[in-house]
Amino acid sequence: MIRLLSRPAALALLLGLAACESAVAPPPASTTVGVTCAVPPNLRPARPYDPPADEIVRDVDTAYYLLAISWSPQACRSGKDYPDPELQCRDNRFGLTLHGLWPNGPDRRHPRYCGPAPALQPATVRANFCMTPSPRLMQHEWAAHGTCGWSSPEAYFAQAATLWDSLNRPDLEAIPAGRLTAGSVRDAFARANPGLPRSAVTVVLADDDWLREVRLCYSTAWAPMACPRGTGPSDRRRIRLAPTGTATTR
Repeated sequence: MIRLLSRPAALALLLGLAACESAVAPPPASTTVGVTCAVPPNLRPARPYDPPADEIVRDVDTAYYLLAISWSPQACRSGKDYPDPELQCRDNRFGLTLHGLWPNGPDRRHPRYCGPAPALQPATVRANFCMTPSPRLMQHEWAAHGTCGWSSPEAYFAQAATLWDSLNRPDLEAIPAGRLTAGSVRDAFARANPGLPRSAVTVVLADDDWLREVRLCYSTAWAPMACPRGTGPSDRRRIRLAPTGTATTR
């Protein structure tokens, strides 16, 4: 099972190490493989919005959770599916980023837009930018999903960050192109995270078999679990991977 380490606990650990190795230079803003991240100095929260009435679902209990992880270069290559493209496609260089943490129902209906969602605080947006590099996406994720299980955006993003920070994100670009399949992506996540079964890793493709997302399934007790609705394309399905550093096509 993946050991979830909260950000406060991780910070305390880092501070303890720093005391022993004070001569070592501090790490960059992000050291994850395939990622460079600098928080823009003028970063601002997005405006709140009224959700479409037909997307509001408040009568469905949460049966499990999905941690939706985007392959950022694909959003930059296609110019689709991700707001604020200039923040991740022009000013920074990302690989895997967090789309969101989603409560899911027992069938095809899922909790959505369960309560009011005022604009996020600037500090919340800045604190989570290197995980989800889009203020508009953060606002959407809190409104559509966070309100269906958490009392505040800070609590919602803290839970998402606990899962995200505990996850060893594999270097997908290290997979040889000739062996790049849906199965090899599942293998990469499972090998990097002991206790995460392959059956918990769903691969999501865009048009022409480009990798779009990887979605991980967790129980309501936050244990990795087999995804109830399958894991996407077959293991043998050949896929394509947009390279990091891809500029937006917009």
